[in-house]
Amino acid sequence: MLFFGKKKDINAGIEEYKSTKGALLLDVREVNEYKNGHVPGALNVPLSTLGTRIAKAVPEKDRPLFVYCLSGARSGNAEGILKSMGYTRVENIGGINAYKGNIEK
Repeated sequence: MLFFGKKKDINAGIEEYKSTKGALLLDVREVNEYKNGHVPGALNVPLSTLGTRIAKAVPEKDRPLFVYCLSGARSGNAEGILKSMGYTRVENIGGINAYKGNIEK
């Protein structure tokens, strides 16, 4: 979530993801963006196909999902969509543009 314009810290979000049992890291950018570099271990389900693909990719509605995109805007939209679909543990961790860790291609 964004609070009064303050963005989430993706680096802190990645650490929380790593320490959360059963968590899934979800990259909601488009496939070409994901292929150009993503956080290691992230599953790519683009926002444009989230509504039709997420139930097959993540059938467990209570699985912890840590969602990111480029800047945090699309992941914020994804968080709302996922919650409206019944996913109960969704966290928008912001954008990869502020990520300081290793990038996987």
